[in-house]
Amino acid sequence: MDNLTEDHQERNIGIDGHINIGNIGGEVNHNFDTEKTASSTALAREELGEKDMSPVAGNSMHRSSSRPQLDLSGAAIQGNFEEKDPTILLPNQSDDISHLALDIGGSLIKLVYFSRHENQPVNDRRRKIIKARLGITNSNRMSYPILGGRLHFVKFETAKINECLDFIYSKQLHHSGMDSRHWQSESPNTGNTIIKATGGGAYKFADLFKERLGISIEKEDEMNCLVAGANFLLKAIRHEAFTHKEGQKEFVQIDSNDLFPYLLVNIGSGVSMIKVDGDGIYQRVSGTNVGGGTYWGLGKLLTKCKSFDELLELSQRGDNRTIDMLVGDIYGGMDYSKIGLSASTIASSFGKAISENKELEDYRPEDISLSLLRMISYNIGQISYLNALRFGLKRIFFGGFFIRGHAYTMDTISFAVQFWSKGQAQAMFLRHEGFLGALGAFMSYEKHGLDDLMVHQLVERFPMGAPYIGGNVHGPPLGDLNEKISWMEKFVQKGTEITAPVPMTPPGTTGLGGFEVPSSKGDTLRPDASKLNVGVLHLVPSLEVFPLLADPKTYEPNTIDLSDHGELEYWFTVLSEHMPDLVDKAVASEGGTEDAKRRGDAFARAFSAHLARLMEEPAAYGKLGLANLLELREECLREFHFLDAYRSIKQRENEASLAVLPDLLMEIDSMDEETRLLTLIEGVLAANIFDWGSRACVDLYHKGTIIEIYRMSRNKMQRPWGVDDFDIFKERMLGSAGKKPRQYKRALLFVDNSGADVVLGMLPLAREFLRRGTEVVLVANSLPALNDVTAMELPDIVAEAAKHCDVLRGAAEAGGLLVDAMINIQDSPTRERSISVPLMVVENGCGSPCIDLRQVSSELAAAAKDADLIILEGMGRALHTNYNAKFKCDALKLAMVKNQRLAAKLINGNIYDCVCRFEPAS
Repeated sequence: MDNLTEDHQERNIGIDGHINIGNIGGEVNHNFDTEKTASSTALAREELGEKDMSPVAGNSMHRSSSRPQLDLSGAAIQGNFEEKDPTILLPNQSDDISHLALDIGGSLIKLVYFSRHENQPVNDRRRKIIKARLGITNSNRMSYPILGGRLHFVKFETAKINECLDFIYSKQLHHSGMDSRHWQSESPNTGNTIIKATGGGAYKFADLFKERLGISIEKEDEMNCLVAGANFLLKAIRHEAFTHKEGQKEFVQIDSNDLFPYLLVNIGSGVSMIKVDGDGIYQRVSGTNVGGGTYWGLGKLLTKCKSFDELLELSQRGDNRTIDMLVGDIYGGMDYSKIGLSASTIASSFGKAISENKELEDYRPEDISLSLLRMISYNIGQISYLNALRFGLKRIFFGGFFIRGHAYTMDTISFAVQFWSKGQAQAMFLRHEGFLGALGAFMSYEKHGLDDLMVHQLVERFPMGAPYIGGNVHGPPLGDLNEKISWMEKFVQKGTEITAPVPMTPPGTTGLGGFEVPSSKGDTLRPDASKLNVGVLHLVPSLEVFPLLADPKTYEPNTIDLSDHGELEYWFTVLSEHMPDLVDKAVASEGGTEDAKRRGDAFARAFSAHLARLMEEPAAYGKLGLANLLELREECLREFHFLDAYRSIKQRENEASLAVLPDLLMEIDSMDEETRLLTLIEGVLAANIFDWGSRACVDLYHKGTIIEIYRMSRNKMQRPWGVDDFDIFKERMLGSAGKKPRQYKRALLFVDNSGADVVLGMLPLAREFLRRGTEVVLVANSLPALNDVTAMELPDIVAEAAKHCDVLRGAAEAGGLLVDAMINIQDSPTRERSISVPLMVVENGCGSPCIDLRQVSSELAAAAKDADLIILEGMGRALHTNYNAKFKCDALKLAMVKNQRLAAKLINGNIYDCVCRFEPAS
């Protein structure tokens, strides 16, 4: 359906794991050059402590044509959900599959594991016919299937390794390994389960893993893993890298063809600095033993804090002026302007402790923590820049769990790089900063196919679990909704208790290299930054970039800029106000049971918590657009098992619209060609009023029947419209003096709402193209979103319509849509059997009112290759997203504007104005 309108729209979330995200990435080829790998692994282990994720270089891998499968069907929690890390049983698991990898550092254990999607698409007869007609084969893919599923990310303190082992056992991950000999030779499994791991702990704890879990650790070189993980993320995750200055996060989109060279600075217990020149081509150029372990170790001795997180939180309340010696302390409060040092510049970290007659207990732990944090962060930033300068590198990426998404730390590093480079270099950070090595180890299972993924096949989803506290639920979606809701109630209450004040800059606070102390703008700073709300990467191998985009690199789907705080606040208000009506529909779709009411209430509170979180930190889940918010709502509904909240409404409206379709077609057929074309476009615009995402339209539903609303809408079709390119489109279609009409080969019609919108609007327009000899592909949602029609529903709608129209019947037969339909039409001598052009239906690959054309289904991508006309219909697809999109072929964008704010902003018009925007091929 469209999107919101005057007031409503929302997006999705997932409750899968400790930390969730979703962004679909894809085919990254890791052709590692083993001749230029890093130096000494021993030295790397010495200084790396903790790492991040990366693939391995130089390993010889063996593929098999038969892959083991992970079966999550029937997955359920064993015991009380409230127990810490409860066991999830996989009762139907039969095959083994390696889907677990670890990075065991000096301070933390980082774990990446895989869970497969439970509901895989069915290869029915209709789909086979469509694929055959579109020429879709699997020959362009690898010889074995890539598993669609999810990558989960979890961390544990190395000192608490038994908790990690318990977690692996609770998820039965230790039974998911694979005997390497079995994989290569297809011989029976010997029981020698092998798990990939990197980091010093892979050696140190190998016997413990064997003893406790019966698995063998296969060690992977940590530098290889670190670099490969970073390369993968920078190529695969659209909003992975970002800058952070004065508390403001800005995402950086990097062309994968222009990624190298760069400096990777991994801040674990120690620090390694790696010059990366390509996939598997790198050199460790420097490092320092002053890193995260230093901060934690000294902090523990000086403040008695028991954890890294506690130490970080303590620093937020600190004032380092009581400990650090400033330039002004030396020069009587004056600047040293001759060499460019302000009075607030730190001359010596902890320098005041020399001259003051104080004992340790006389200093506040908060001040000690802040001074220590700034000392270490600033020096890492400075040393990093100096190494970048050695090799002429402009990009510096910082990773490792030392950073933990902490604003103060990132600002300090950024200031250091900016100051010493005089603005020529910039510090960039990674959202998955702490998991590079673990992901690299995971990717060394070549049988996963991750090395062959395209960038567009990896989708970031939103963290469902506890937006405020990072989420403490690990693993696949939970089956026991009652338990899930009790947890959800708990986290919503908890989330309001743990926000902490941002350490705002006191007047005259110590600066960094002449800069004042970095500050985070805003009123709050999440103390949960260390929990890394990045969570789950969804692998969807069927998604591709839409081939008709004029320039995929510059394409931006979102029309609304939510970086404007006023715009953000407005749409959050719209989403919040729409929620009661949405919950009512969702509960009704499940029969209004008590269970449905509880789930509806939990959805509302969970989604509200996410909106509140995003108001505080709009970039928390990546770059935020209106399309993201709408998808967030839908994903959240699905997570609480509301799979199609508007199902019964859609059925009712489809039936009512199909009942009057024959009369409409008869009326249209009586018109001359020019009148008919205008009537068809008017019909699409008028029918687009049926939008359950719009408060204005919901009010209309309460005042009349859909037929009455449709007639009213048709009567308002007065030209000129808000955007009126109809005459240009008419000339293209019908020709004019001196210009021949355009004969389109194939038209892609992106349909919107169920009911009158598709039946009385888009189907008659599709029929007109079919009569003119144009192949028509109806493009619909893969998953339900509000009252949008889905690709699963469309064939039955077309079959019903075909009962009364020979044109539609012949085209539907040619397109494979009537394979399974029982339409019982008697042959008649007047039936038009000459129709040879097909009418087809393909899914778009998404479940949102909007569409991001960088991530569409393989079917749609195949259909687009021979298309020379695109019609985008509805507010979501044609206005909220893609209004400014440019295509290689002709494009027609049609929508009724059902939101006054959008009407004023986009077309300088009013609510219920119409958009008919025709754009010839770029």
